[in-house]
Amino acid sequence: MTSILIVEDEQAIAMGLEEDLTLEGYRVEVVADGDAAVRRAREGAFGLILLDAMLPKKDGFQVCRELRRSGVTTPIILLTARAQEAEKVLGLQLGADDYVTKPFSPLELRARIEAVLRRARGVAPSDTFAFGEVVLDLARCELRRGGQVVEVTPVEFKLLAAFVRSRGRVLSRQQLLDQVWGDTHTGDRVIDTHVANLRKKIEPEPAEPRYLISLRGLGYRFDG
Repeated sequence: MTSILIVEDEQAIAMGLEEDLTLEGYRVEVVADGDAAVRRAREGAFGLILLDAMLPKKDGFQVCRELRRSGVTTPIILLTARAQEAEKVLGLQLGADDYVTKPFSPLELRARIEAVLRRARGVAPSDTFAFGEVVLDLARCELRRGGQVVEVTPVEFKLLAAFVRSRGRVLSRQQLLDQVWGDTHTGDRVIDTHVANLRKKIEPEPAEPRYLISLRGLGYRFDG
């Protein structure tokens, strides 16, 4: 049974995480501040640490830095505020293995935990990607939202697959053309049209995208 250390000072969130992950079969321990997190991570044999970025005594970034400098290699998933992209980048630079933005769904968090644990064990990556209420199953060529299958065209599916495989990285329009259309000539605006259609199918608010982010003059980035 894998042990997970939850570091979260908001009691309601901590209790929800503890209950959900316990039901999933994990052994769970909860601490509420950065000092306790460093101490328990060094003492205990945990398979994974869920680490909130904003904590009393030491914040999540300080905790991550101290653990990595002291030789603790336990996988860390950082829980960050949705709007603070700088937090995500800093956390990864300090040694976090992944991040999840608040608010997050239990489905997404469980998928991220399983993926990080697989990588830590050297297991081949999954063909399933989850973000929010959406699940992309590459093996089945299927997109589901809220448990319901969503109809997508072959090009939309290939485009979304290219995004999720490069999560957090900027993809230029040329890179997307190469990955999705290959040698077939098409224009940049075709990409914009397909992205707009995908946003209607995966975004909570298509006009204010959370996942498929446009970067003027650079391309797109998937923040799932």
